[in-house]
Amino acid sequence: MKSGKALAKHFKRLSGVILATCVLTPVSWATTATEQLQDVIEDHWQYRLREDPITAGRMGVSDYNRQLPGVTAEDRARRLKSEQELLQRLQTIDPSELADSDKVNRELLTWVLENSIEANQLFLKRIPLNTFSSFFGTALDAHSGLAMTSVADYEDYTARIREFGRFFDENIANMREGIRTGFVLPKIVVQGIAPTVRAQVYKDPTKSSLYKPFAEMPAAITTEEQQRLRNAGKEAIEQVAIPAFDRVANFLEGDYLKAASETLGVEQLRGGKDYYRYNIGYYVTLDMDPTEIHRTGLAEVKRIRAEMEALIKESGFKGSFAEFTHFLRTDPQFYAKTPEELLKETAYISKRIDYVLPEFFNLLPRTPYGVVPVPSEIAPNYTTASYNPAAIGGTRGGAYWLNTHGLDQRPLYELPALTLHEAVPGHHLQGALSQELENVPDFRRELYLSAFGEGWALYSERLGKEMGLYTTPYEHFGRLSYEMWRAARLVIDTGIHSQGWTRQQALDFLSSNTSLSPANVRAEVDRYISWPGQALSYKMGEIKIRQLRAQAEKELGEKFDLRAFHDALLKNGALPLSMLEEQMQRFIAEQKAS
Repeated sequence: MKSGKALAKHFKRLSGVILATCVLTPVSWATTATEQLQDVIEDHWQYRLREDPITAGRMGVSDYNRQLPGVTAEDRARRLKSEQELLQRLQTIDPSELADSDKVNRELLTWVLENSIEANQLFLKRIPLNTFSSFFGTALDAHSGLAMTSVADYEDYTARIREFGRFFDENIANMREGIRTGFVLPKIVVQGIAPTVRAQVYKDPTKSSLYKPFAEMPAAITTEEQQRLRNAGKEAIEQVAIPAFDRVANFLEGDYLKAASETLGVEQLRGGKDYYRYNIGYYVTLDMDPTEIHRTGLAEVKRIRAEMEALIKESGFKGSFAEFTHFLRTDPQFYAKTPEELLKETAYISKRIDYVLPEFFNLLPRTPYGVVPVPSEIAPNYTTASYNPAAIGGTRGGAYWLNTHGLDQRPLYELPALTLHEAVPGHHLQGALSQELENVPDFRRELYLSAFGEGWALYSERLGKEMGLYTTPYEHFGRLSYEMWRAARLVIDTGIHSQGWTRQQALDFLSSNTSLSPANVRAEVDRYISWPGQALSYKMGEIKIRQLRAQAEKELGEKFDLRAFHDALLKNGALPLSMLEEQMQRFIAEQKAS
């Protein structure tokens, strides 16, 4: 039986559905600003769950597990109308009548809605893929980590697989509109992505990663039911999913490749200047001019290069910067011989970090994490590593994905910095703490903002020095190389998309300033080409966090507590950098007063 609170929530949701069906303006009986805000937040969250069934599942809401999102013109128009109405309701609420916590909620939801509305109006779904993420990758991973313990769970999963055809075709239609309007990916990017899609076209459906949940099913499901569910799943993969991948592969190899741009810079596309400026605002969470970012990047590259040169001299190596990086790229001592060796070394580093975390943080997440190889079907064109958060109510912890493809391109001396970034205290610690936030709206627990998340992860690499994680000159150089990598991104991303840089120019700049392997250099540059603006978020976010820490240390003096600083920085979850600065100024003032 439902509790009174649950019944109230049920009837509120039901009334919202009725109102939406009747296309009526939402009616609210809220009287105070706080109640009005709570109503908007709840209505937005229910809207979000309906429109994004994948996020719903990862947030522990299983009602939409049979679905994939809709991306047609009708879907976009409906979302635009809904979000504009929600934003209008937010703007009528007087923030002076709200508590401090609700002021944060209102400001943050306003930021979310305004960015979503602008993306919709720019019709960014015309390019729904890049070398790092894609609509087909989203579909493949939609059920990952979700609990599958009952017949209904498997039936939902099979129904979702049967959505692949519709979902893929809608995205192809959007990309065809991109062809018509001159808003397409560069040829070099399409040529790299197409083979990863073709690899999903299996003759045997049981070879697809989609079949994995059927390979080992819970003993609570009878043998007869298991066989029925396996047959249904296999049929859905064979009849719907694989043909859908085939259609996408044919499209990418054919019409789209023919229409793909010869140029690289997004500003050279029709409407590209607005697109790039939007992406900078979305990923950096600040309104900045590309030229200003380019200059910041050049200054950071110069500073880090001086530190690298000094480290080479201190190491006793006799030779130039280029000779030292050649030594790091080619000496067998720096490379694992098997995927297992690479994974084990990474796991060992992870546990070394875990051991010292309490010295730097008062609050640690409850959710565990693991070191997991990048799936083999996407590894050849995938980046070095990534982090995949745990699903709420799911069956696994956070996943630190490590690319074990091309072992001669995965140097061991980079592993400490990489692990600090992707696992702890980087993405896993920050992301898990966000998911575990209490007394905040649901949308804040699942919100990810690149400048905050990637800025924190890059800051974590530097924090590794204070944690004693870098034990050899090569590991120290690996960290500097990673910081240089992120500084070079500021130069290369803006160089390509607003300064007319060529791909070779970008490759040469990244290769000559870092010890990244040639394969990583190529993968990274193609990622920047295909995903304008995202690469800027790392260094710009880290610069802001370092500035805030320097200010706190200076103003608080002996009162400065690093653990308290870190806790304050992370306690609100992801925030745009302007909001983060406001919160940390308040923290400094409170620490002074205490």
